[in-house]
Amino acid sequence: MFDLEPIFQFSRNNCITICAFLVPANLLTTVQTFIMVVSQRSPLRVRLCATVAVTFALTLFLHVATWFMIGVITPVTFILAGLGATCIIINLILVVYQSRFGEQYSALQERSLRSLREYLLEWKQTIKKFAQ
Repeated sequence: MFDLEPIFQFSRNNCITICAFLVPANLLTTVQTFIMVVSQRSPLRVRLCATVAVTFALTLFLHVATWFMIGVITPVTFILAGLGATCIIINLILVVYQSRFGEQYSALQERSLRSLREYLLEWKQTIKKFAQ
């Protein structure tokens, strides 16, 4: 049988280092996913970024689970578990949002640009009439 205890010990012995990497990594990759959705990047890139963010969040959640297994129940463990869960939920919502509303948003943006072009052409023609 595969013994996971050495991995759990490693996780608990290097807790500060692991958390010092995973907490900022979770926050930065989640913010990056949000920025990619807002700036309308390709769905492939958004999904890749969300996958990396969810991987960091699951790793943090599993790290906290090693503390729960030995009975360490402190506010810090709940805060870290909550951070991991929040990052997972936000990334999933962003991927679903982009897949459902991304096309509608770009169509709306295209229509707005088209009407702006038409308005500018009319304005240009009006200026030409007054110049003559």
